[in-house]
Amino acid sequence: MAIDGITQDLNTVANGSSTTSGITENPNSVLDGDAFMKLLLVELQYQDPTDPVDSSTILTQTSQLATLESANNTNKAMEELVAKLNSSMDMGSLAAIGKMASLGSNAVTLPESGSAKFEIYFQEEIKAGQMTITDKNGVIVREISLDNQAGKSGVLAFEWDGYSDSGEQLPAGYYSVKSEYLDANDKQQETQFGIYPVESVRYENGQPLMKLGSSYVPMEYIVEFF
Repeated sequence: MAIDGITQDLNTVANGSSTTSGITENPNSVLDGDAFMKLLLVELQYQDPTDPVDSSTILTQTSQLATLESANNTNKAMEELVAKLNSSMDMGSLAAIGKMASLGSNAVTLPESGSAKFEIYFQEEIKAGQMTITDKNGVIVREISLDNQAGKSGVLAFEWDGYSDSGEQLPAGYYSVKSEYLDANDKQQETQFGIYPVESVRYENGQPLMKLGSSYVPMEYIVEFF
């Protein structure tokens, strides 16, 4: 067979196209394991009997075929693993609904100007109590009565003007917020900023966002579910 005929056969195998039907089976010209094997067989078919392909060359090509096949299998296995992990993550996110979530900190931010706005979750109905705000050294700077929250429970919103009990405007920064209160049964309860029930899960760009209070928080911000 003429050289151009061999070349045509090789191109047909590599491109995965049919010379009889004219239909392209491999439009992207991807050389998969089957095409590699066909190329090797075509090469053996048209080799010169007086100068056959060296056996070491055939072994090298066979090894390349095995490596290609192994790589394809690995890629397929990784794709399946990623799909299963994503599915598992989705189920894990949904399973968190109804659990308590901790952000790992009870510190709120007091801005340079304006007040600090935050939410605290009260599991039991409030009868009486107070909210305590401390600075980074653990010193109490403000105590706020919860008497006006009597009869309420759940996630409650608060606003702190940034002033201390002595009327001093405090510097911007982080301040810890905790609350101690009596519930409707006169039982002592404690709570703090940063711990909320997971009310729902929303997905954005495939990433789960947990609804804590009135905000949606990325899952990586949560340090503990309980």
